[in-house]
Amino acid sequence: QVQLVESGGGLVQAGGSLRVSCAASERTFRSYAMGWFRQAPGKEREFVAAISWGGARTSYSDSVKGRFTISRDNAKITVYLQMNMLKPEDTAVYYCAIARDFTTNGHEYEYWGQGTQVMVNS
Repeated sequence: QVQLVESGGGLVQAGGSLRVSCAASERTFRSYAMGWFRQAPGKEREFVAAISWGGARTSYSDSVKGRFTISRDNAKITVYLQMNMLKPEDTAVYYCAIARDFTTNGHEYEYWGQGTQVMVNS
């Protein structure tokens, strides 16, 4: 069974940094695009960032552009989200996901992790 395991969430002060990671269990996902999404309480899930299988293409939501960086290590089948200059509005459960092709559309992602909580205090 495919597994995506996120880690690295936690509590941080506004202006601080966190890095969340997501490791995939299947080596075949080295050739898949990976993305991060988030869902805040009472809100719909939203796209955060995506990266192509080789890392050449990335995309970010306007709300995180310039503050967050997505990267991947295909040898470890792991994707990272470095989050800097965090704001209270970044508080959410962050999910990683895998898609066959590079996309920012959550409906096109096939497998999802269980999520990791990020809380930013003001």
